[in-house]
Order: sequence, then C-alpha cells, then structure tokens
Amino acid sequence: MFLDLPMILVYVTILLILLLAMAIRVLREYDRGVVFTLGRFTGVKGPGLIILIPFIQQMVRVDLRIIVLDVPTQDVISHDNVSVHVNAVVYYRVLDPEKAIIQVEDFNAATSQLAQTTLRSVLGGHELDEMLAERERLNYDIQAILDKQTDAWGIKISNVEIKHIDLDESMVRAIAKQAEAERERRAKVINAKGELEASENLLAAAEKLSQNDLGIQLRYLQTMSDISNDKTNTIVFPFPTELNKFFKGNSKE
Repeated sequence: MFLDLPMILVYVTILLILLLAMAIRVLREYDRGVVFTLGRFTGVKGPGLIILIPFIQQMVRVDLRIIVLDVPTQDVISHDNVSVHVNAVVYYRVLDPEKAIIQVEDFNAATSQLAQTTLRSVLGGHELDEMLAERERLNYDIQAILDKQTDAWGIKISNVEIKHIDLDESMVRAIAKQAEAERERRAKVINAKGELEASENLLAAAEKLSQNDLGIQLRYLQTMSDISNDKTNTIVFPFPTELNKFFKGNSKE
C-alpha cells in the first residue's frame, strides 16, 4: 500500500515543524546557553533567539542571577569546646557559564557542600565569645574562602551571612550567670571608686577647715541648722570654739 502525495507532504510538514521546534531556543536576558556540538564545547550563546542543529547540538541553560543558598544547620564545636548550632545564607552568581558547566558536575550542590564544610572549619577555629561578638568578621572570612575555592568553577560569592548561633540550654544558663557575675563585679568596682573619691574629698575638706577656726564655726552652725530642720529627738550640746583652741594649745605642749 503506497501513500499518496498529499499524505507524504503532511508527514514531511509535521517532521519539519518538530525539527524546527527542536532547533529554536529563546533565552531570557539573565540566561545563557552552553552549547555542545557532538559532545564538544562550541560556545556560550544568548540571550535572545538561538538556533541549534537537532541531534547534533545540545544546550545547557545557565541562570546568571544571584542565587540564595540556605546553608543547613551545622553542629560546630568552638575552639573553647562549646557545642553550638549554626546556620547561614550564601549569595552567589555564575560569572562564567562555561566553567560552571564543564568544571563541576553540579555547581549548586558543590557550592552548598563547600559552604557547609567551610562554615564548620572557620567557626571551629574561634571561641564562643568571638562567634557572638565578631560576626561581621567571620562572615567576611567565610566569604573570602568560598570565593577563592569557587573561582575555578566560574562562580562569584557575593555575600555570606550567619543567621543564627544557637546554644544548649545549659550553656545559656551558664552565660547568664557569667554575665550577672560580671555586672556585680563592675558595680562593686564603681562603688569602691566612689567611696575612695568621697573619702579623699572629705579629707581635703577637713584639712581645709582645720586651718581656719571661722570655717569650722560656719560648718558647725550649718550642721546645727540642718539638725534643727529635721523632726528628731536628738539633743545637741553646743561646743564652744574656745575649747578647741584650748585643746590645740595643750596638744602643742
């Protein structure tokens, strides 16, 4: 049974449409296509309309936008042997599509694994106080190491941010006790400095008053005035300043 000419034309038309659909690719502004011809790399194309030779050429699409990678929570033992749970977020983008496809099997998975091991390695070399107080510096250190390692893959690490550093409940209580003890110590030091300054001022005032009998008398009258204004049952006996001179004269003898 032979097919008539119109039927053959229909099949040929359908085949051409399928081949044309396989040959045409449209890439967005942020996309690039890594093209292989018979398995050999032949170039990076895009954006816009791309024509491929069906069954001869294959294309791998690569997104050039910044990718947000959420690093899973990692168990880290700090330099002072404190166990913490840390997670982070990494921002990166592909700069060289050729390297990202040819040099590594899956650059997304590879970057994720590298970020996890680098996070544990960097934080494990620091003490807990440094993790909590110097987070910006740790972010920069992790970013620098990741950026250096992924450069061979055509990937640029834009930023690294440590999101959470979680401690065990027992360690939280220990840190709270330590902070409370530190506050008490500072309060005692401040109180001691205040008493020292007050005693020095009182000593200076006493020496100043002892040089002038009139000053002692004025201070005595001021004290009497302060006592008289208070509601108290205290009885005050006046002390004449002449007796003070008398005692001073006897002490010299």
